[in-house]
Amino acid sequence: MSLCSCGVAQLCLSSPTIPHIKVFSYPHSQSTSTMTDIAKKVLISGGTGFVGSAIVRALAEKHPNFVIFVIDQSPPRPEYILQERTSYMQVNITSTKTLSELFEAVKPDVVVHTAGVVPNLAERFGRRLEQEVWKINFEGTRNMLDASKLSGVEVFVYTSSCCVVIDDTGTAHPNINEEWPSAFRSTIYGESKAAAETLVLKTSSSKMVTCALRPSVLCGPGDYQLLPAIHACIAKYETPFLIGNGFNLWDITHVDNAADAHVLAIENLLSSRTAAGQAFFIQNNQPIVFRDFCLATWAHFGHVPPFELHIPKSLAYFAGLACETVTWLMGTTTTLSRGSVQDACAIRYASGKKAKDILGYEARIGIEEAIRLSCEDYASRLGIKLPVFNSGNRQKQ
Repeated sequence: MSLCSCGVAQLCLSSPTIPHIKVFSYPHSQSTSTMTDIAKKVLISGGTGFVGSAIVRALAEKHPNFVIFVIDQSPPRPEYILQERTSYMQVNITSTKTLSELFEAVKPDVVVHTAGVVPNLAERFGRRLEQEVWKINFEGTRNMLDASKLSGVEVFVYTSSCCVVIDDTGTAHPNINEEWPSAFRSTIYGESKAAAETLVLKTSSSKMVTCALRPSVLCGPGDYQLLPAIHACIAKYETPFLIGNGFNLWDITHVDNAADAHVLAIENLLSSRTAAGQAFFIQNNQPIVFRDFCLATWAHFGHVPPFELHIPKSLAYFAGLACETVTWLMGTTTTLSRGSVQDACAIRYASGKKAKDILGYEARIGIEEAIRLSCEDYASRLGIKLPVFNSGNRQKQ
């Protein structure tokens, strides 16, 4: 099957066939933009995931002349509609042979490397998945960089994470900037992303310019981690319990804002290149008390905690240690751990000055709208109707 499917074969010189790579065609949405920018071939890894699919949508909307190649391990979900001039290929980024064949055939001008693995909450603070996480997040990134250099890629944008700094949960991170060092103590995810980011930035040269974006915790349509976990607290009767003082600020960002930042990074590296070799924190620039985010989410689903019980952090920390000990003896996992307690009480928000000054990034979707959109999407996936929501209060339908 031709790699250049989905109506873009005319833009490829030889319409090559690549062994071992599955290519899928899906219905296209029609672009109404009249932009006449020069066509570039953009390859987006992880492009069917939560962040990657948002980047695909944003890039196709802003630059309809760009030809976009989406690669991922998983095919697009049924609700996923590929944009016009976009193709999807099933590719494993840990296979150097497959990547070599892919890049040789596509010859992309721009690469956006978003593919990676994020351990779920039960595994986030443990070491059981360390080898797998490093293989995908670090070795996969190195493979993408090597293939990009060999094929003459001009621009490489890496989706890093704020976790390269903030996953030292024992340290407060108020209004941090890009001068802060990587975490001294971290999680397997934070360590793997920090190592990959360092590799990406060191690779930047006059031939291939690179930069890294560090999105904060994300919400929005397609979120399968943050909102589901918070919503699940309702059924588990956990909403009244508050660990710590409940005033710790977090950055939480709508995924479409993060996608906008990726488009701006591509545009910068294709023009002025002032972002070359740089890392940028990306967030909504509206820090929110984490407890308030949870309360707003529950309120959208018509739930208000019947009471509030404050649990001292020290007591919760001891309980987390006890859970870790029991699960270690039993060979299972736990969602309550010392790490999860520190995480829930953490202060973590960043300055957006550098991203604004160099990339021109500003959040398009505010935090209140971000919460609403996230709740509406998750309710739709659950097949339920949200009650009318007004100013944080529960209303009758």
